[in-house]
Amino acid sequence: MINRRLLRIKVFKILFGRIYAGRESYQAAEKELLLSCEKTLDLLYFLLMLPYELKKQAVDKIEIGKSKYHPTPEEANPNMRFVENRVSEMLSENKELIDYCTKRGLVWASCKPFVKSLLTSLYSKDYFKEYMSSEKCDFNSDKALIISFFREELEDNDALYEILEDMNIYWADDIAYVADIIIKMLSHLKPSGKLKFPEIFLQEEDKEYALRLLTHSMLHYDDYVSLLAKYVHNWEPERLASTDTCLIVMGISEAVSFSSIPIKVTINEFVEISKYYSTQNSKVFVNGILEKVLFGLKEEGKIEKRGRGLVGSID
Repeated sequence: MINRRLLRIKVFKILFGRIYAGRESYQAAEKELLLSCEKTLDLLYFLLMLPYELKKQAVDKIEIGKSKYHPTPEEANPNMRFVENRVSEMLSENKELIDYCTKRGLVWASCKPFVKSLLTSLYSKDYFKEYMSSEKCDFNSDKALIISFFREELEDNDALYEILEDMNIYWADDIAYVADIIIKMLSHLKPSGKLKFPEIFLQEEDKEYALRLLTHSMLHYDDYVSLLAKYVHNWEPERLASTDTCLIVMGISEAVSFSSIPIKVTINEFVEISKYYSTQNSKVFVNGILEKVLFGLKEEGKIEKRGRGLVGSID
């Protein structure tokens, strides 16, 4: 489930927090990293319950309309397409999903005002109106609506971000990524099929990668800060952006520790992360310093790359 870039981000956040808080327990850091990864899977299950929560709110709204003394024609004869959506029903009846959320207390009960406002917003969207008025009523159209919901309503939803961040400190950076995973899962869903839930790591070696990157970065942090300082003229390490320093240390750690990862990939990945977690000019700085440091280490024989296309090349 979790790709290498998100793993790098998770390692970065834990390394940054622990270095600047003076907490140097490697075992505690590894435990926190694994917990962060586990919580990403929790978020996937939690968000998958959201369509059903919207359905329940829609049912309540319909019942309130019907119970009025003088209901409008629309209230007396409501459009039932959304509340009868087959995909929402499949999710609500999925035992693995329900059991997982129940066991971990992943419930939307305390977020009813948000779910209600989200439903109101959904009613106003063109793709929802087209779905409700379309003569086409089949599983694929039901699935398309739920996919559109995850694609359109979550990523830039400030209220959702605030709720999830309050519920779990590890979720804020995972929402867009998890929504994409859900969209891919639903895209392959068949009327008679079973929803296939992912494992935490795409491959078992990814877990080892993340743990080794974190531990190596913590063990060699001071050494690598001293190393990068040699390449930064007229600047003391203390004057560098702390996020930049952390990212460069991680880049050096990855290049030294993983012979199968091309140096260019390492540089590009940490430059990309710097765009979101550091200063405006960080991408140029991180790119320049990492290139100099890693090229110097390679010339000294301290970085070895093995594999097709890696031997004898900075790339």
